[in-house]
Amino acid sequence: MKAVSVLALLGLVVATAHAFAPSPAFARVPRSQLYSTEPEDEEEGGLDLNLEEMFDMFDAADGGEEFDKAMEKVKKAEN
Repeated sequence: MKAVSVLALLGLVVATAHAFAPSPAFARVPRSQLYSTEPEDEEEGGLDLNLEEMFDMFDAADGGEEFDKAMEKVKKAEN
């Protein structure tokens, strides 16, 4: 009877420890793998606008102006 209780307690401890084991999502990844991938290229490469230029673009979009024309106006105003 005592042996059965000890085995049941041991099984409970093992099951509890297994339940709280870290999942593979939190497994350690070597640092070389974290930084070895190349960043994905963006399709357009970004616009690099300052805050005033962004608001000009928002105003143009609200007015229904075409993107390319609005971008030309914003960049001309910058120069």
